[in-house]
Amino acid sequence: MKRLLGVALGILTAIGGFVDIGDLVTNAVVGSRFGLSLVWVVGVGVLGICLFANMSGRVAAASGRATFEVIRERLGPRAGLANLSASFLINLMTVTAEIGGVALALQLASSVHYLLWIPVAALAVWLVVWRVKFSIMENVTGLLGLTLIVFAVALFLLKPDWGSLAGQALAPAVPAEETAPTYWYYAIALFGAAMTPYEVFFFSSGAVEEGWSIRDLVQSRVNVLVGFPLGGLLSVAIAGCAAVVLLPAGIAVTSLSQVVLPVAEGAGKVGLAFVLVGLVAATFGAALETTLSSGYTLAQFFGWSWGKFRRPAQAARFHLAMIICLFIGLAVLATGVDPVLVTEYSVVFSAIALPLTYLPILIVANDPQYMGQHVNGRPVNVLAMVYLVIILAASLAAIPLMIMTGAGS
Repeated sequence: MKRLLGVALGILTAIGGFVDIGDLVTNAVVGSRFGLSLVWVVGVGVLGICLFANMSGRVAAASGRATFEVIRERLGPRAGLANLSASFLINLMTVTAEIGGVALALQLASSVHYLLWIPVAALAVWLVVWRVKFSIMENVTGLLGLTLIVFAVALFLLKPDWGSLAGQALAPAVPAEETAPTYWYYAIALFGAAMTPYEVFFFSSGAVEEGWSIRDLVQSRVNVLVGFPLGGLLSVAIAGCAAVVLLPAGIAVTSLSQVVLPVAEGAGKVGLAFVLVGLVAATFGAALETTLSSGYTLAQFFGWSWGKFRRPAQAARFHLAMIICLFIGLAVLATGVDPVLVTEYSVVFSAIALPLTYLPILIVANDPQYMGQHVNGRPVNVLAMVYLVIILAASLAAIPLMIMTGAGS
């Protein structure tokens, strides 16, 4: 039973990580503009994050230490600092986006302006991080987030032309009204949304929080193979709903209310109620993950005491770092910046920073000093090198495409 419940870590990482505000917005934007012609990127991203997370979880289980601790020790402080800088800055952007996402979801549920919900959301995140046990946090948020399955239900209730959707997915092409650079810009955005580094750092740190060891390697694989593909399927459903309802109507997604519009049309008020619960749970779960990941990365790099398994007084700098990150997010959002815009930029910059976070984990996962007999096998390394090439290509192309397309506009 304990092992079955342990799969909740994978579910939380998927629902609160893979399907966060970044995926919700990016998949809806892509579906409303390109139909399902970019759905292949979701498949590439799911396989990539499974590979990335599996290596990271195996490092934690085999060494008994979180990824950042091992990276700093194995690669030295300079390489570790480059990894920390890239991942932390992207993580900080994502914290801001997720808090804004919680506020936008609460605005949809209450009609109270999202700016009034922002301090409430940040306070709630801090209270959960400070007081709630890790196991309770992952189970409650992850399972409530599963209500986002309503996107898949709504897609079936909309009774789309399945042949047309299959044609878009299986024979992808740039729509006549779009340009090739814009198509590839959004392909990179989808890839960045799927391969966000904080998901992996949260996953490996969560493994240490739960005391994983070599005996838990099977559970780690199950978590990865259940959680992330589930998130990928929900991402496709979100894009599919947008393709069926928003694309024919010429509605461009610029707000969270437009993301849920197809669910309201297909599943009515009941579906809308479910999707609102799912939005709040998913964005709140992601806000918890990103806030914790901020504390994890800093504490593990600098050698501070960390973890929810310790009392806050025993890990004071870890908790202080998270509070500061929440305040920075609040300060940015208080300027009135659009959380959806922050989200769109955060997923692209995630793709840009990926080489600095992916390569160190690949190196450590091949080091027998830390991994013993559990180093990467040859097939894993072949696939890992293929993804390293993809990640480098996406990283190098992101900024030129952003400039050429005006950030996809």
